Amino acid sequence: MLQQFNPKNKNLIVHVNGELLPREQAKVSVFDSSVQGGDAVWEGLRIYQEGAFMLDQHLTRLQDSAKALHFAHIPSKSEIKAAIAETLKANGMTQDTHIRLTLTRGEKITSGMDPRLNQKGSCLIVLAEWKPPVYDNKQGIRVVSSAIRRNSPQFLDSKIHHANLLNNILAKIQANICGVDAGIMLDDRGFVAELNDTNLFMIKKGKLFTPFANACLPGITRSLVMEITRELGIDVIEKDLSLTEFYTADEVFATGTMGELTPIVEIDGRNTKNETDNTLLVQIQRSFREIIPHYCEQLTD
Repeated sequence: MLQQFNPKNKNLIVHVNGELLPREQAKVSVFDSSVQGGDAVWEGLRIYQEGAFMLDQHLTRLQDSAKALHFAHIPSKSEIKAAIAETLKANGMTQDTHIRLTLTRGEKITSGMDPRLNQKGSCLIVLAEWKPPVYDNKQGIRVVSSAIRRNSPQFLDSKIHHANLLNNILAKIQANICGVDAGIMLDDRGFVAELNDTNLFMIKKGKLFTPFANACLPGITRSLVMEITRELGIDVIEKDLSLTEFYTADEVFATGTMGELTPIVEIDGRNTKNETDNTLLVQIQRSFREIIPHYCEQLTD
């Protein structure tokens, strides 16, 4: 699905390194580490009427990722929350908003790979847009298995939520060329890892399965879905899963902040056919919607 430009976003105010700037003026230096080497970490946040969803968990992951990359300066949660609140207030946003929160290593004194060249502190960017969930969660999406493998921890650990997304982008390019919505990325052993942008689940004979979070991001929505499902009395199993198992599943869906819970109706040209009378996904989706307010934090008056 190709996202469309929302005219409401024409005059956005963006928070860049402590300043609130109009969209056209919101920029970082050509010496910033994000430009020089994709050296940054990020989080996607969703703002509902009740507040920012799973905010503390997202900020913890942002800080952990920056720590893993040995950033010299990592802002506190209170500093980040203040920047988010200022940005939302400046844009008059209280719901239906997606935030791309980025923390770069900062500006370098000269171009180069060495982090010791970053001597001006990190750079925090809060980009808030009016944006609904990016997928159609009623009609579902079509996906194709990608030739691009997900990184294993021996190369670049997916538990670091870094901004070097070429691995995922290449899989998305392949999906675009195939005329589908997303690409399934396998790990280096050939087992399913995740989509190029969200985590994956499958339902078979009344049980919920998901790949081990070895070569994929252990997503925040993923963890919440597993918790919800267990509370519904449904078995949740993490294991190595092959494409064949997904081809023959009763239901398949993706999870993520950007799309919530999205049915997958076709994999590699094979329709996902529910052979049972149970529609567990509907139950999980309903429970997810019901608990959203309980996991939101208000940042604006």
